[in-house]
Amino acid sequence: MSLDDLTDRAAKIAAGDRRALARAITLVESGRADHRADALALLDQLGTAKQALRIGLSGTPGVGKSTFIESFGLMLTGLGKKVAVLAVDPSSARSGGSILGDKTRMDHLARDPNAFIRPSPSQAQLGGVARRTREAVALCEAAGYDVILIETVGVGQSETMVAMMSDLFVLLLAPAGGDELQGVKRGIMEIADMILVNKADGELKAQANRTCADYAGALRLLRKRPQDPDDFPQARTISALEAEGLQAAWDDMERLTNWRKANQVWDTTRAAQARHWFQEEVHQQLMAQLTADPGLRDRLHAMEADVVAGKVSPATAAARVLAAT
Repeated sequence: MSLDDLTDRAAKIAAGDRRALARAITLVESGRADHRADALALLDQLGTAKQALRIGLSGTPGVGKSTFIESFGLMLTGLGKKVAVLAVDPSSARSGGSILGDKTRMDHLARDPNAFIRPSPSQAQLGGVARRTREAVALCEAAGYDVILIETVGVGQSETMVAMMSDLFVLLLAPAGGDELQGVKRGIMEIADMILVNKADGELKAQANRTCADYAGALRLLRKRPQDPDDFPQARTISALEAEGLQAAWDDMERLTNWRKANQVWDTTRAAQARHWFQEEVHQQLMAQLTADPGLRDRLHAMEADVVAGKVSPATAAARVLAAT
């Protein structure tokens, strides 16, 4: 990409051009070396001056994440906010394909001019998010979106990676899900800033209230973050279908966000996240270099065969490969 093309694309993204934003996300998700170079140049040109509120959202399949995002997103656009939704869909272990059907499940929000929805495949990446989701977030911030909702795959306890790219982490649960406090284990509960018990309507309303009370008690036992207000993390009931409780949940999110900004927690957290992703990128690029060099790649495969055959331990084999670099 020429410098003029790069400057033009960056200007369009900064002006809020949704088509340019979509093309830029496709660029950062590409695995081609030339596309990667263009993506990095584009991200450098856009910079990091603009900051949005990043909200990570997780929950088990069937909990109503898409319904919640649509109702919540429409409420936010009604308040004058620009909302971006980055939805990560699971990829098939066999074919590598993904359905990417989030736009069809959020058709009203998809038609809102102040909303942008981008489904992306997880490509077998662990942690509930795609490898380049963090860079897609940066692009959405540069495009002027006020709130970015990062919807994870929805696989459960392992989805802690999204906490390293979001300012708030929301866990969405459904009532009447069996043994309530076993539904989601400590790993994901310990990073949740807010638990929202969805489907608190009709016959499930009473059960939703009981589930919410159970989780509120569990949160008090699990941990208290010294840098947060006394009443966080918290649990509350909502009905995404009837749009009930969404405004109260948003008020709490804003209150926690403002508290963290006023007490320097926001900046400290963002700095820690930047450090984490720098280290992660170094690890990824080192592995890419190992597999790109023919000699190192052959060495890597030979050591791998020795490990499989039981001739050498994995740790020793890794040390020998690194010593040869």
